[in-house]
Amino acid sequence: MISDIKIGITGLPGSGKTYALLRVIEMLKENDLSIGGMIDEPLTDGRHKTGFTVKNILTGESQIFASSEIESKIMIGKIGVDLDKFEEISITAIKDACEKCDIIIIDEVGKMEVESQAFIDIVKEALDINKPMILTLHKKSRNPLLQDIRRRDDVRILEVTPTNRNLLPYKILRLMNGENV
Repeated sequence: MISDIKIGITGLPGSGKTYALLRVIEMLKENDLSIGGMIDEPLTDGRHKTGFTVKNILTGESQIFASSEIESKIMIGKIGVDLDKFEEISITAIKDACEKCDIIIIDEVGKMEVESQAFIDIVKEALDINKPMILTLHKKSRNPLLQDIRRRDDVRILEVTPTNRNLLPYKILRLMNGENV
């Protein structure tokens, strides 16, 4: 039985937050649990990040929302962010997960994502639902949403490092099974 625990995975860029999360999702799927929400996946040219796609876990629908090709008021380094494209996938994905799934996934609550007020609102709503949730959190952001999540009593924050990233998914699974780790 999965407990209603909420887990925040944090870590420096490149530490393996999404890697650990994807491993947990694979392991949870073996337990026939329905998993929904959204995942940000980096696009690279082989050496550098050139953008990001946002993917609805439930439907598999995905869209490029950040790219060095996008001109935008919102720039993260050389990458332009298209909030409409981001919201089109992420908001529906999180709503569907809240309504239809056993587990809610939100990857990532980060610099680009918190530029969207609609995203901030749906994340807050999802946090108040009695369902297990895993979020990945930008480590250094001082955004009020991230600070609120870190302060919540019902969210357990775990830091991923290159050293623990292979073991962390097992720890997360044990926590979700209600074990004290």
